[in-house]
Amino acid sequence: MLRADQVRQTVAWIAGEQSRDGALPWFRAGQLDPWDSVEAAMALDVGGEHARATAAYRWLAARQRRDGSWAAEYRSGAESAPAAESNHAGYLAVGVWHSWLTTGDGALVEELWPTVRAALDLVTRMQLPGGAIGWALRPDGTPDDLALLTGNASLFQALRCGLALADLVGEAQPDWELAVADLGTALRRRPDAFADRSRYSMDWYYPVLGGAVIGEDARDRLAGDWPRFVVPGLGIRCVADRPWVTGAETCELALALVAAGQRDAALEQVAAMQHLRDVDGSYWTGFVYPDDARWPVERTTWTAAAVLLAADALSGASPASELFADPGALPAAGTVDSTPATDWLAGGAGTVIP
Repeated sequence: MLRADQVRQTVAWIAGEQSRDGALPWFRAGQLDPWDSVEAAMALDVGGEHARATAAYRWLAARQRRDGSWAAEYRSGAESAPAAESNHAGYLAVGVWHSWLTTGDGALVEELWPTVRAALDLVTRMQLPGGAIGWALRPDGTPDDLALLTGNASLFQALRCGLALADLVGEAQPDWELAVADLGTALRRRPDAFADRSRYSMDWYYPVLGGAVIGEDARDRLAGDWPRFVVPGLGIRCVADRPWVTGAETCELALALVAAGQRDAALEQVAAMQHLRDVDGSYWTGFVYPDDARWPVERTTWTAAAVLLAADALSGASPASELFADPGALPAAGTVDSTPATDWLAGGAGTVIP
């Protein structure tokens, strides 16, 4: 389904959308949000473009606010949506841990550690009674009491990656340990702690993808809403009541399926969404199938990144592949294989996914 030359082409396309200063937007000269920028940087690391991934992380580090947050959106390097969202603050920890797994670059971890620490300190300050984390800061600096399930599931992974980094640099973070324990309990046992956005597929699979729900519980969760979201041969709906399949969500579901031990189903989903691939290796965001129309009319770095991360989790090609393949058991710091992730790019005819 994906040959090595196709992987190289997609990596090159993402790299081509990056700005000279390291900014990694949705597409060239488009908007940038911190979460999606980190996802695209992880894909660059998987593809061996370590200098470009580092530049993207440094771009974010240089724009972190004093309270540990980032703006929700940037355009041409300037803040265009100033809201401070917890999910945007947390995800850099996942990217930095992924970078360490991929490259073994301890100097970069040391460099970015203060940025990660400030971001996750903010996340823990935004935790609400009951364990959920508010989605954003109010203008007065207090956390909004609305919590979003998808964002919280991602923050569960981010806090655990942060704890792995803390172990690596030798700085214990007991507040993060308490926060992630309470958050995990909320994700597994307190559905009323989160806003009802069950029509969105991300709320369905993200507790599995983030590692809060594992084993048989994970498989039961994925089976439960499968008919609502999966469109055979095309991928999954972004929203249950709309005839619109999206590539990133489909590949994220594939990551959740790998984590749940359902690799064949994950392969089927990555194969199903390949109709969104363009000739230059990029991927269209989505497809409205009754109209036979791609929509929105955009090709995004984060969609291409989701494909590469799913391919890596399925193939085990990079040293970081287990981060998503087994999110419930983060590897112990200091025991990782730091072999560069270049083997799967060798040879144009070699398959990444059998």
